[in-house]
Amino acid sequence: MSRPRIVIVGAGFAGYQAARTLSRLARGAAEIVLINPTDYFLYVPLLPEVASGVLEPRRVTVSLPDTLPGVRIVLGEIDRIDLADRRVGYVDGDGSPADMRYDRLIVSIGSVNKLLPIPGVDEHAHGFRTLPEALYLRDHLTRQIELADLAEDPAERAARCTFVVVGAGYTGTEVAAHCVSATKLLLRRHPRLAGQQVRWLLLDLADRVLPELDERMSATAQRVLDSRGVQTMFGTSVAEATSDGVRLSTGEFVASRSLIWCVGVRPDPVVDDLGLATTKGRMVVDEFLAVPQHPEVFACGDAAAVPDPGRPGEITPMTAQHAVRQGRLAAHNVAASYGHGSFRPYRHKDLGFAVDLGGAQAAANPLHVPLAGPVAKAVTRGYHLASIPGNRVRVAADWMLESLLSRQGVQLGLVPPAAVPLDTASPELVQPLGR
Repeated sequence: MSRPRIVIVGAGFAGYQAARTLSRLARGAAEIVLINPTDYFLYVPLLPEVASGVLEPRRVTVSLPDTLPGVRIVLGEIDRIDLADRRVGYVDGDGSPADMRYDRLIVSIGSVNKLLPIPGVDEHAHGFRTLPEALYLRDHLTRQIELADLAEDPAERAARCTFVVVGAGYTGTEVAAHCVSATKLLLRRHPRLAGQQVRWLLLDLADRVLPELDERMSATAQRVLDSRGVQTMFGTSVAEATSDGVRLSTGEFVASRSLIWCVGVRPDPVVDDLGLATTKGRMVVDEFLAVPQHPEVFACGDAAAVPDPGRPGEITPMTAQHAVRQGRLAAHNVAASYGHGSFRPYRHKDLGFAVDLGGAQAAANPLHVPLAGPVAKAVTRGYHLASIPGNRVRVAADWMLESLLSRQGVQLGLVPPAAVPLDTASPELVQPLGR
């Protein structure tokens, strides 16, 4: 008899952990297939350091073939799931349609940028969830400073040195904190720009940065942003985006060539096409992560509405901490469905949060102990080194070199704007230490 086939769709935090756990539990007993658009797992929490030039891009990518023994890697973009026939459809690396049968399915397709019906945003804003987006932003920052150096018009110079970030959650706060320092370093390399100010705006409809976190962490982040000259504007968003700048909801027009969209995420639209019950766009599952009426299908991570045992009646937040644990549990319960072990319900304990603010600054509350400054930075970096499933020595080496050498400020020119539209789907989520 042929071995059963377990198919995992998506290699974000949940999918990667599911594949890694199954490679240990079911290698040889089942064919394990992981379908993903890339051959790497992206450690998204370190993307701000890629955009600001601290880390080289490959440091945040972990090879799937190298770290998932016994797992067959299929490069493809999922576009349909046929629950009745137990088949997954995808577009392969050559752009050709293909499909695959499954006996067990783990849906871990993650989330995509949250879009809002604001004129011009789709055309002029860029998100920050993928490696190409981080590389594009890194080039874009360098390019704007270099073009400002060439500009004779003071108004154009000011516009090219103005950067608008929408969303003061984890991603937006980290991007602003890291990249404001990077642009100041770039500015100092252009004598013609002596005296020119770099302006960073961080907008959010909330009343503080990091509104999801404890107010003490929010206050720490605000102090760092203030010290670096980042202008935070609360109760404010973008009303319209153009090629020349953005009009704010207050009516003010800000001349800028840079609009960075960090307003949050939504479940992958593939979930909508399944015809299954959803909650807030996420697939309804039971406490064992199984889909009702389809016991052969499990879902985890951002795609799944997992009941939160700590908050009766609520579902778990779309965070990496939950995704990692749910991926492991989905793998255990898939193995249990074949008689290897017993089913386990989802349980979790909050480990705390960490926000890297660049330089020697961070805010963290491991096990709910509030920390700030260099101590929080050490905790944050230690957490990342423990969590990233590869490249630890290379990441640590880049951090050490950053403290000894000046950053390289060059454009690689690898990612054109058309390659990173705002609606690009992505299976990863920026969420360190429980985001």
